[in-house]
Amino acid sequence: MAELNGVIMQYFHWYISPDVPLWEEVKRNAPDLANAGFTAVWLPPAYKGSSGGYDVGYGVYDMYDLGEFDQKGSIHTKYGTRQQYLEAIAALHHHEVQVYADVVLNHRMGGDSKEKVKATPFPQDNRLNPKGDLHEIESYTHFHFPERQGKYSQFEWHWYHFDAVDYNAYDPYNGDTVYLLEGKQFDDYVALEKGNFAYLMGCDLDFQHPDVRDEATHWGRWYLDTTSVDGFRLDAIKHISSWFFPKWIDDLEHHAAKELFVVGEYWAPNINTLHWYIDSVGGRMSVFDVPLHYNFHYASKAGGNYDMRTILNDTLMQQRPTHAVTFVENHDSQPLQSLEAPVEPWFKPLAYALILLRQEGYPCVFYADYYGADYEDYGRDGNRYPIYMPSHRWILDKLLYARSHFGHGDQYDYFDHFNTVGWTRLGDEDHPRAMAVLMSDGDVGMKWMEVGQPRAKFVDLTEHVKDPIYTNDWGWAEFRCNGGSVSVWVQEQD
Repeated sequence: MAELNGVIMQYFHWYISPDVPLWEEVKRNAPDLANAGFTAVWLPPAYKGSSGGYDVGYGVYDMYDLGEFDQKGSIHTKYGTRQQYLEAIAALHHHEVQVYADVVLNHRMGGDSKEKVKATPFPQDNRLNPKGDLHEIESYTHFHFPERQGKYSQFEWHWYHFDAVDYNAYDPYNGDTVYLLEGKQFDDYVALEKGNFAYLMGCDLDFQHPDVRDEATHWGRWYLDTTSVDGFRLDAIKHISSWFFPKWIDDLEHHAAKELFVVGEYWAPNINTLHWYIDSVGGRMSVFDVPLHYNFHYASKAGGNYDMRTILNDTLMQQRPTHAVTFVENHDSQPLQSLEAPVEPWFKPLAYALILLRQEGYPCVFYADYYGADYEDYGRDGNRYPIYMPSHRWILDKLLYARSHFGHGDQYDYFDHFNTVGWTRLGDEDHPRAMAVLMSDGDVGMKWMEVGQPRAKFVDLTEHVKDPIYTNDWGWAEFRCNGGSVSVWVQEQD
């Protein structure tokens, strides 16, 4: 359950170094995160991936191995050991910060043994029309976790628990084929890209199979008992039958005897698709506001030629704020990643003001935007590029402070200028001081706005504009901001 004016920190990015255990850093920074105003932390997948201590966590091998067993070349995961993970969660809870675990239920990778099975080949980009007949393949579909030896769960995965794979030992270099296993169909109620987007990677779980559904629930109960997390971030939900999740969430909430916060990653820039998905799961989870992220991306690239009056158009924040987790950047959209659509650094303070200082949505701050990031990787053109993502912590801390102390009460909008837009928050009984936010993606901006406080002094919390502003007898004032900037005007105490 999200707290009033809560804020999530996504505490990782794709290129986090495995040299320093992330769980130790989380434990160390827990008090600072709480003091800054973060009320929840989304931690990366904590279980063993197919590349062991180097796996970001999405190449899932064993969901019961939280850094405890010598599997895939290491005992620890990329982020540390099981004990370090549990201590990090305990530290966050000690400082009254909720913890959301990243859950990847879509696939398994790095099977222990090969099995022979018949399958029908499909092109990667067309899941409706096969490109060959049913024939025998051999693939790594038996997961028996020899080093764990049945601790926590006796369950073993076999080919019949999956509906499709992308590897055939008889044709190991064919990377353009999805093999639909004999007697299977691609899951229904999934994204319709490529005709049917149930298959994403690795060995794709068959949620039509009762053993698969039962095992997912058993694991979820075990995970809650083991970690005491407060909710989940669900990965790749567009590839999993939507009808599965309401019962899964109900079962886990009943087991935990508490309400869990659940947010799903359905990566689609189309607002109608997200409405469909939220409805299809009965409103049982929030989803990330991907359309809003793309609005930020395009606005940042336009360099003042974007109509800021439309920045919230066709977004969940605008149309379904109760189910919107808003974000500026994440591990998939950051430079050189698979869904690369970065928001330019100059625009990030404006974007974060939009998600942190308005009343709609549940905002999520990206680790690399808070702490900065420096890495290299290959681009889509095959060339290697150095990437530097600057830290915005200074301004983010100010926005977080403003959200906590001034983000209350009625909200008046002034989205009436191509470049300069703003809004005010009038405060409430417990937070009586008002706030005015003004931003411009073009030249210096000025706008008359009402804050409901006559003859009051306002100062720019961001320190971008040094001189104070005073409201008139009717509680209005002409607020200002610099070009390509945001100012957060807060009422000084008498």
